[in-house]
Amino acid sequence: MSTPHPLFAENLRRHRERAGLTQMQLAHASDLHPDEVGKLERCERTPRLDTVVALSRALGMASIGELVEGVG
Repeated sequence: MSTPHPLFAENLRRHRERAGLTQMQLAHASDLHPDEVGKLERCERTPRLDTVVALSRALGMASIGELVEGVG
């Protein structure tokens, strides 16, 4: 099992806040449970690829690259 990456968590929070969304709003827009968004932002869970895609779409991103930037 992989370890959550702090840069992903930071990227997610930063982009969510820039979009002016609460965790609840982002969860609804990406069809995720609100607890999932919180755990991702607190670096308690590693997202699956489909989760990253759903989040990037909900945030209006052109690609998932912005969410995974710096994650190595």
